[in-house]
Amino acid sequence: MKKTTVGLISLGCAKNLIDSEVMIGHLAEAGMMLTPDPELADVLIVNTCSFIDMAKQESIDAIFGAVNERSENPERAKQKIIVAGCLSQRFAKDLPGIMPEVDAFIGLDQITKVAPIIENLLGKKNAPILTKDEGPAATNDPRDYVTLKPKYVPDYTTPRFRLTPDHYAYVKIAEGCNHTCTFCIIPKIRGTHRSRTQESVVREVEALVKSGVKEINLISQDTTYFGMDQWEGQRPNPSSPVDSKRGNSLCTLLREINKIEGDFWVRLLYTHPAHWSDELIHTIAECDKVAKYVDIPLQHISDRMLTAMKRVTSGDYIRDLLRRMRAGIPGLGIRTTFIVGFPGETEEDFQELLEFIEEFRFERAGVFQYSKEEGTRAVKLDGHLHHMTRKSRWSRSMSSLQKIASETNQAQVGKKVRVLVEQKGVGRTQWDAPEIDGSVMVDEKLPVGSFAEVKIGDWRGYDLVAAR
Repeated sequence: MKKTTVGLISLGCAKNLIDSEVMIGHLAEAGMMLTPDPELADVLIVNTCSFIDMAKQESIDAIFGAVNERSENPERAKQKIIVAGCLSQRFAKDLPGIMPEVDAFIGLDQITKVAPIIENLLGKKNAPILTKDEGPAATNDPRDYVTLKPKYVPDYTTPRFRLTPDHYAYVKIAEGCNHTCTFCIIPKIRGTHRSRTQESVVREVEALVKSGVKEINLISQDTTYFGMDQWEGQRPNPSSPVDSKRGNSLCTLLREINKIEGDFWVRLLYTHPAHWSDELIHTIAECDKVAKYVDIPLQHISDRMLTAMKRVTSGDYIRDLLRRMRAGIPGLGIRTTFIVGFPGETEEDFQELLEFIEEFRFERAGVFQYSKEEGTRAVKLDGHLHHMTRKSRWSRSMSSLQKIASETNQAQVGKKVRVLVEQKGVGRTQWDAPEIDGSVMVDEKLPVGSFAEVKIGDWRGYDLVAAR
């Protein structure tokens, strides 16, 4: 019997990439074959992103690109198209009517059920009959498998086929988010925060390290909230700081991972400033396998803007936290992001942000123009700015960040750094997350996937160049 062949287009962030890896793992477990060539696929899955308008448009273009290819290519006439991921979850009530050409829509809770859904689509003999809980929940359309309030969170036993290079991996430690930032749609798409157990995460990391992985990237919508939703008898406020005395937390997780034997580093991505504590600072400083790199999106520094964004922090709190982080973690590299042009942002607010950027001189930083996202609270706020004002503020802030980046890289010349060789002739320091930050140009003879110590001889843009 011919095996079902499945193609997959994965869009969006690393969190979405893990969802793709989980789907592929379940397809392989069901005996289906994966193909990189859409023309050979009996079924094509488009795993979509919907965080901002640009990502939404990319997802829509990918879907209609697949639909058009199928209609124009006789060899693909019988191909089934499945739309998965955030776009499918976010617009579950609308997409079946808007996209009649799509054969099925699945949400975040259905990524482990993708194989039986495909078998049903193809009319396979003995295909599992989905129960009511697994079937259509958002509309009356039989193609709709989306449940409106996702509850799924992966486990170390979850079948998964990694799509990253052999030497690094992402580990999703939680799903969903409890914050209500006015600019963000994520909680409505991915649901409330739900952590994995600490044991589950540690066992997955152990297995990855044993398989040769050199870099573990811990991710979730809110990494610093890990474990806090499981504290017995209480539901912590979204602004609660990390506190291991009350149960498992990011601190206890990092200390357990640090005990794992092997030569690797572990990186923290997507931390929220509200949950930081001196205990977390000390933990990172004391754990030699934890990269001295912190991804902490701050979004703004003006109290007016932080309040309007519902970031549950203040400018003074952020400044104090950053000073304690710098003092408590030697050699720390901080990555952050800001939003400019948010509704109501004045020139005074923006100038305060520029002065803050100049004062704290972040090692890695980026700026986004405010994007008006359907379904967010910010859409209804007064004071939306003209797009040229948003663009101008983006250009001015990026100019400041680029100048600081150049000076930061110049200061690295002559220093010795440890790099993880990413590909032939290219490495990354502990300050550089994969596919986000800069690189180090290294000797092409260094083996890919290994650590090496190099001396920085020059820099180019955002990248460093090792001395020969």
